[in-house]
Amino acid sequence: MRHLLPLLLLAVLFSQCAAPKPGFTLAQRSVVAADTITFNNTSEKAISYTWEFGDGETSTEAEPSHRYFQSGDYNVVLTATDAKGKSKSTTQIINVTPPKECLVRIETPMGNMLARLSDITPQHQDNFVKLVEQNFYDDLLFHRVMSGFMIQGGDPNSRDATPDTRLGFGGPGYQVPAEIVESLAHVKGALAAARTPNPEKASSGSQFYIVHGREVTESELNKQEATKGVRYPSDIRKTYLEKGGFPVLDQDYTVFGQVIEGLDVIDKIAATETKPGDRPVEDVWMKITLVR
Repeated sequence: MRHLLPLLLLAVLFSQCAAPKPGFTLAQRSVVAADTITFNNTSEKAISYTWEFGDGETSTEAEPSHRYFQSGDYNVVLTATDAKGKSKSTTQIINVTPPKECLVRIETPMGNMLARLSDITPQHQDNFVKLVEQNFYDDLLFHRVMSGFMIQGGDPNSRDATPDTRLGFGGPGYQVPAEIVESLAHVKGALAAARTPNPEKASSGSQFYIVHGREVTESELNKQEATKGVRYPSDIRKTYLEKGGFPVLDQDYTVFGQVIEGLDVIDKIAATETKPGDRPVEDVWMKITLVR
């Protein structure tokens, strides 16, 4: 018994001095870019945590969620800290694969949007992707904002523009042939190409708008069908009636994508105060990147 007491005392002291044991599990080691990952924290003897996700983002939540917007292998590091300030780390690798759809992320000071570019407007998709890869849109402004209608940007002259600069006339020096299809309409969140009046309805090479929209009724859609000689697919009609949009522009401008996350961001930008010419009083910048 005399020999056991010192051993027991040493065991107690060792347990009190032992460092925290970090650990976490994942539902899967390979995910698709833009998918949400939740980390299951299995750490022991820790009271605080620091996560490094390998893409420059961090978190101090116990069980954070995270999204990667570029494919590749990422080292996720969890550092667990105990009540005495002792820390220990563990690392796991996550493989992120490209999405099957063509997605772009639109960052703004009022939040971020995720948009899908349509495969049935290939010339507009290719042109937009090319410009995004060239960082063409980074730091440009949403220079024309009209609540109930749309938010417009993509004028290269808006980069570093003074408050009194007239905007909306710039571009890359070319147009994109129209790709107007019945299955793509100006529902809320639609991504469409701006253009100047021209008989071919050719699009601006860079300027685009995102539909904010307003309430739409059955009678308005029926009138639009009769006027334009088209028939709305049932899903488009349903979206118009539930979320609104601006159907009067259908068949006159090319819709080439749809915001699938961040409709509330459109609302925030559309609500911003504007001055004559519909330019926001406070600049609303953008940064657009491919999710791949």
